[in-house]
Amino acid sequence: MARAQLKFLSGDEEDLIHDQSIRCLEELGVLVRSPRVLKMLEDAGACVDYDRQTARISEDIVNEAIRKAPGSFTLCSRDSMHDLKIPVSGMPFAATTGLANYMTDLETEERRNANKADLADFARLADAIDSVDFFWTVVVPMDVPDKSHALHGLWTSLQNTSKHVQQVEVMDAEDANAQIDLGALLVGGRDALKERPIFSVVSSPVSPLSFEKGAIEAQVELSKAGIPIVCMTMPLSGFTAPVTVAGTMNVINVENLASLVISQTAAEGAPFIYSSAGVPADMRTGSVPSGPAESPPLAAGVSQLALRYGLPCMAGGWGLCNDTKPGATMALSEVLSYGTEIYSAVDLTCGMGSLDGAKGASLEQVVIDAYTWKNFRPSLRSMVVDEKSVALDVLKEVGHGGTFIAHPHTLRNFRDSVFRRDDAILAWEATLSRGMVAEAKSIVKKLLSEHRVAELDRSAVEQGDSIIRRYENG
Repeated sequence: MARAQLKFLSGDEEDLIHDQSIRCLEELGVLVRSPRVLKMLEDAGACVDYDRQTARISEDIVNEAIRKAPGSFTLCSRDSMHDLKIPVSGMPFAATTGLANYMTDLETEERRNANKADLADFARLADAIDSVDFFWTVVVPMDVPDKSHALHGLWTSLQNTSKHVQQVEVMDAEDANAQIDLGALLVGGRDALKERPIFSVVSSPVSPLSFEKGAIEAQVELSKAGIPIVCMTMPLSGFTAPVTVAGTMNVINVENLASLVISQTAAEGAPFIYSSAGVPADMRTGSVPSGPAESPPLAAGVSQLALRYGLPCMAGGWGLCNDTKPGATMALSEVLSYGTEIYSAVDLTCGMGSLDGAKGASLEQVVIDAYTWKNFRPSLRSMVVDEKSVALDVLKEVGHGGTFIAHPHTLRNFRDSVFRRDDAILAWEATLSRGMVAEAKSIVKKLLSEHRVAELDRSAVEQGDSIIRRYENG
């Protein structure tokens, strides 16, 4: 099978990044703000300095972690109909944006805080749209206690979509265990959850080379429970990583390898996804730029290194709106940068519904991005290249100057060989435009009114609510 993909590093350059990452782990190490995790690493052979809270990790330990990590696994869904086996052989699986600080109101279009009901709407909308493969917890529900944002986010999402949920927030080990208990409720216990993980968790280091106590202790608990970990490193070139693309690539790799070691030391065979959302900082403002030119090579480098280590990969970001209101408001150069990222042979990507550089979210934007993705993703599908598909015999039959339109080969194969874009979508698909927002809004209302998600058993809902109350009162 052939698949269009972007490569960034030559073989020698890939070797160099790997070698420099190993040197960094052995000579500088990583900062781990958890005595418990430091002790675990020391027992595994790392050189630990408890005063400095650092762990230096040898190449042998890294290689052993790579050996233990599974090369493929399934992100399971509540209904099993939307299971996602990774790595993919063709189009990557795509998700919504995650953990936005605000949303735009569907009726007034004004910016406001989100609540659990809004998150439920995002989840049901994602469940209804075929081109959304799995669900990120889109917004932070602000009508619940700060302590339990993550628990309410996961539980609300699991109740309102049958698709795999990728949790974007975890506070600490206690929170992680409560999340595990919620997932276990729906599949028949913790052992069953380990076999069929219906949610996964994004666990991000703090660049450069740091792991916070709560997050990394949570990662240990999740790994033991068989919950897939997405190590989404987020270095900003020039701020939290060297300003060069190669320097940023090295930070991404060091952080992923260290995170992998922690997961595999906690639980051999724990599912792990190599990932990054690293980009250069805007050196004028310190903000994250929209569609930077360096994003495609960074995403391509991430996918190459993940493939080197035999790990599934998540990188790139799908989203056509960096404005504070819904629409498709990016310039052509930004759209091309985002589009090119997706050609990096990644397995997972995300970003549908994002506003304002992922600080905001919109129901209408989910529709706009999902429908745009529906027309874009077929260019990433696997295509057969073999003697039969080359069709030399057909070429000989048609001969010089002939036409293939009436040949039986064309009739048999055109539906599978030539993708036809949805003309209804193209009617409102354009850059630098808000003309499609009204139509997107009507689609949102229709889907939320008509789409039904299989409801959970009432006793399971009550038990889940009880888990959250115990956590809040503990």
